[in-house]
Amino acid sequence: MTKSAWLSDYALRLGANNVRLLPAASGTLAPAHVISITPDNWLATARVNAELGFRFAGLWGDPLPVGFRVYACFEADGNYIVVSTELAADEPGLPSIAAIFPGAVRLERHLHDLLGVELIDCADTRRWTRHQGWSADEYPLRNDFPLAGQPRHRTPSDVDYEFVTIRGKGVYQIPVGPVHAGIIEPGHFRFQAVGEEILRLEERLGYVHKGVEKLAVGRDPAALARLAGRVSGDSTVAHTWAACQAMERAARCGVPRRALYLRAIACERERIANHLGDIGAICNDVGFAFAHVQFARLRELWQRRNDELFGHRLLMDLVVPGGVRVDLEPEQSSRLHSDHESLRHELVPLFDIVDDHPSLDDRLIGTGVLSPEDAQALGCTGYVGKASGQSFDVRAHSTYPPYDELRIEPAAYAEGDVSARIRVRMDELLASLTMLDQLIEQLPDDGYAVALPAADEGAVGLGIIDGWRGEILAFIRFGEHGRIARFFPRDPSWFTWPALERLIHDNIVPDFPVCNKSVNGSYSGQDL
Repeated sequence: MTKSAWLSDYALRLGANNVRLLPAASGTLAPAHVISITPDNWLATARVNAELGFRFAGLWGDPLPVGFRVYACFEADGNYIVVSTELAADEPGLPSIAAIFPGAVRLERHLHDLLGVELIDCADTRRWTRHQGWSADEYPLRNDFPLAGQPRHRTPSDVDYEFVTIRGKGVYQIPVGPVHAGIIEPGHFRFQAVGEEILRLEERLGYVHKGVEKLAVGRDPAALARLAGRVSGDSTVAHTWAACQAMERAARCGVPRRALYLRAIACERERIANHLGDIGAICNDVGFAFAHVQFARLRELWQRRNDELFGHRLLMDLVVPGGVRVDLEPEQSSRLHSDHESLRHELVPLFDIVDDHPSLDDRLIGTGVLSPEDAQALGCTGYVGKASGQSFDVRAHSTYPPYDELRIEPAAYAEGDVSARIRVRMDELLASLTMLDQLIEQLPDDGYAVALPAADEGAVGLGIIDGWRGEILAFIRFGEHGRIARFFPRDPSWFTWPALERLIHDNIVPDFPVCNKSVNGSYSGQDL
């Protein structure tokens, strides 16, 4: 079915369910199709989307001069739908869709905490983002709230957060965090167990809330790109690319093909570095230090090359509006080819060990199983989704340049355990090395950056990029004088953190570290 026919069929389905479409809001969010509805059709539209097999992909609000506009994004077979509705300032309420799309609940709570949109019949109304940082009647993303907030002498502690409690003989609680023994970011995990068997895990995140969405307001495009690169430092390329893609679409900027190829090279290098680190760390969490040392060594060499060629170990600030900051010289391309071959040579025996080592198999196979049904319900993408039967990959299913010129075959497994999440990473490592060689060989010669044209006031854009954790969304609205009026980045971790709560059921407490590392959600990417 062609996209136009598909969209017509979708509109007919909405009409059959008495959903009345309104004229779309000004601007475009291509490649997504935007439909505007009244608030009373919000829930019915979500039900239709669920019946048609859509995956929930994001939710955010946008403060208008008077009232709010709320957006929800859905995806099916590579087709994106953005549903929007406008709320009056004196009636900022919408029905919750979390009963239909469980992955929406935390984004709904975030929407309430920062904008004050009430989610009617929401099963979970506890604050998520606020953490007592501002009072219950203050909403930081509203236009009248100052960037510095309303500082108090001391922020009250968050001791009254009500965790769900299981009662029964022998049930006890284990509180872990938010301060951890290692160097990871803060997050609280509340376990309820009998013996060593975990009955329930509940997460409390938001400890590194940075005010990213408020900090974005009033920035110029270059400053917004730098901010986007710090949403989650280990995904700096993917987040910056998504933000720049959104700005470029809003400003109708044609980016040189060479720049797009260089962005893809950087994004695949970012994927490889993180997968190398994760595979070693997962093995280390079950006592297999040999793999940890070897993969950490390879990651270090890889990141040193990043620093040498692109000016930063993590490739931070390489992607800029209109292109990239640094070009790649011919002799550097040759050096990268040699690196790729050397890494392949080292990975083959290491993969053989990881894939068929009895002590690893005993700890990883069958551990932390996320069912395909749960992965689909939560909207998981990336290695978490692919290990549980969700093969979706933006590069393949809703492709964008330069991936539209490459052959992408996403890895997918059905087992859903820690072992499958390692295998997806291993598959993607080898696939990314092949892609990197192709990108370098086909590198165009039409320049690596152009100036971003001034965007019209009110222009909007949507960026959709496949990062190493999965699908990243970025929404941009321009305000006066080409400045940013609204920025919302959605990291894959919004959906994979809840997946950790589900896959840990019926596992033992000592297996939590390896389950957690196999998911490796970003605290910072979710704690905006």
